[in-house]
Amino acid sequence: MSNIPLKQSGVRWLWLAIVIFFADIGIKLFVMDNMGYGWANRIEVLPFFNLLYVHNYGAAFSFLSDQAGWQRWLFTGIAFVVTALLTYWMSKLPAKEKWNNIAYAMIIGGAVGNVFDRVVHGFVVDYLDFFWGNYHWPAFNLADTTICIGAAMIILDGFRRKEDAAA
Repeated sequence: MSNIPLKQSGVRWLWLAIVIFFADIGIKLFVMDNMGYGWANRIEVLPFFNLLYVHNYGAAFSFLSDQAGWQRWLFTGIAFVVTALLTYWMSKLPAKEKWNNIAYAMIIGGAVGNVFDRVVHGFVVDYLDFFWGNYHWPAFNLADTTICIGAAMIILDGFRRKEDAAA
C-alpha cells in the first residue's frame, strides 16, 4: 500500500457503504413497523424462503446471544475496529482497484448497519429466513449479506493474487 492522494484513493468508494447502511436501516425499520414479531408471524414467500421479524442479541448464527449483554459492546467494538482498519486500507488503495474497495465498502456498510441496531435497539433485526424442509438457516439481514459477500470477495482476491504470482 502506498501514499495516494485522498481524492484518488479508495475512500471514494465509501459512498457504497453509505448506501448499504441506509438500505439496511430502512429495511429493518420497515420490518419493525409492519411485521409482527416472531416465527409465528412469518410471511411465506417461496417454498424455501420466509420473511420474518426476529431479534438477534448475538453475532452471526446468534453466537453469544444467551449472554448477559456484554456481547453487545464487544461486537460493537469489533465493528468499529474493523471499520477503521478497512477505511485506512481504502485510503492507501487507488480508487481504480475496484474489487478490494467494493469488498471493503460492503463490509463497512454492513458492520455499521448492525452497530446501529446494537446501539439503538440493543439487538440486531433479522428478517431473512431460508430453509429446506424442517432445517432453517439462521435468520439474517442485508448487513449480514453484504459483510459475507465482501469477505468472500477478499478471499477470492487472495486466490487470484496467488495464481497471478505463480504465473
